[in-house]
Amino acid sequence: MNNQALSIRPFIGAKDYEISRSFYKELGFEEIVLSKNLILFKLDKLGFYLQDANVKEWIDNTMIFLEVDNIDAHLEKITALNLPIKYPGVRVSEIQQLHWGKEYFIHDPAGILWHIGTFNY
Repeated sequence: MNNQALSIRPFIGAKDYEISRSFYKELGFEEIVLSKNLILFKLDKLGFYLQDANVKEWIDNTMIFLEVDNIDAHLEKITALNLPIKYPGVRVSEIQQLHWGKEYFIHDPAGILWHIGTFNY
């Protein structure tokens, strides 16, 4: 029997749950509250769970890669949100050209590192 995967949803923590909630809503994710300590954030068919859990070792070692179809347009949209001004600790890098494609980085309010990229294939 073959089973087809439908989604993969990582769990991430938050130093300040309410600030992270606001940040991800501003990024354009749809918020689905599952409990007082757990939210599903969705973007189209993609999603992740935000937990009200401040575990430094976990947060400091969490990285997520989000593949987008147009990295230049995506960065332009993100830059226009002025996230580093609104959320202390948030950083947005410039696009880097690498041998496998392009990427830029977003550090969320907790310090979780998002790789936003596109592949050469």
